[in-house]
Amino acid sequence: MSIGEPNVASLAIAENLAAGVKALDLNLGAPQLRLLLEYLRLLAKWNRAFNLTSIRDPWAMVPQHLLDCLAVLPYVRGTRLLDVGSGAGLPGMVLAIARPELHCTLLDSSGKKTRFLTQAKLELKLSNVEVVQSRAGNYRAARPFDCIISRALGTLETLVMQTGHLLAPGGCWLAMKGARPEAELAALPTGVRATVHRLLVPGLMAERHLVAIEMIGS
Repeated sequence: MSIGEPNVASLAIAENLAAGVKALDLNLGAPQLRLLLEYLRLLAKWNRAFNLTSIRDPWAMVPQHLLDCLAVLPYVRGTRLLDVGSGAGLPGMVLAIARPELHCTLLDSSGKKTRFLTQAKLELKLSNVEVVQSRAGNYRAARPFDCIISRALGTLETLVMQTGHLLAPGGCWLAMKGARPEAELAALPTGVRATVHRLLVPGLMAERHLVAIEMIGS
């Protein structure tokens, strides 16, 4: 199923997204829904040449990408967010569209992925998005981040150890996971505490959890 000029397929995808957003009890306006669909169109188009995601069908991308990312929105804090290992912009690009007041830095070491992110930023006119090509451990920011999120950067320990220098006082890490990662939770370094939230993503049968991590005493 493709997205292009308005037709039965694209209208069905739009309705699927709107229903999912309603089920998540999120207050997104028509401009945000339109931008999410435009982002989905760009992702599907670029994916044919650059293999940005293993999911090819835009219909399947709605729950597995858009709604999955939107489900973490209530847990995002502050005004500065870093998406580590952003890939195709998941979740950073989606969160930037959903919350225009949130400044989102999308960090990835892959040139082809950052090229896509840069093009998507330009076409969607997202002034609150910054794209950076770098490895997490090498990246230095002018200002720390209130929230550091990742959908694909290895273990919880890796996320904390590689990005601790980028977290603002009182900030948090958010790690998007499938099944509850018991072994990863047990391996977290001392000095942090983790809270696990089970997420219910409309249209997605697989288990989804969000691990929120904070420095103890922050």
